Amino acid sequence: MCFICDRIEQIKNGANPYFVRELETGYVVLGDNQHFRGYTLFLYKHHEGKTELFHLEPDERAKFLEEMTLVAQAVSRAFGAEKMNYELLGMGDAHLHWHLFPRRSGDIESCGNNGRGPVWWYPMEKMYADDNRPAPEELENMKQRLRDELDKLI
Repeated sequence: MCFICDRIEQIKNGANPYFVRELETGYVVLGDNQHFRGYTLFLYKHHEGKTELFHLEPDERAKFLEEMTLVAQAVSRAFGAEKMNYELLGMGDAHLHWHLFPRRSGDIESCGNNGRGPVWWYPMEKMYADDNRPAPEELENMKQRLRDELDKLI
């Protein structure tokens, strides 16, 4: 089983503290680490043989993309993004999932260009450092803010 499938099982068992909301095609979860405050993932519900967008039937793909767009809009509103960054990667975990990064000027302060640039310019060891994990109360507050914005859109 892949890491994302494991996370989905935790959601189904009520054991994933980062879970925000279930949608028709996927699960909304906050990222474990929050250097980019509001960093959210949208995990596709199914894995079996569906590792690329073009593997999805057209209606399913359209719904998945529509829901991801609504999640991104809710993240932007909830966390005051100047710009949203979107990633659908998968070489590490070949399970369809979106990384949604709300961006603000200066959020990669150690880089040039006024702290603007792709998220991968920020050192991974800093992005995924334990001090970027929200405390339980902060996590609950972030989840509620995102739920509130999703409620307005869905």
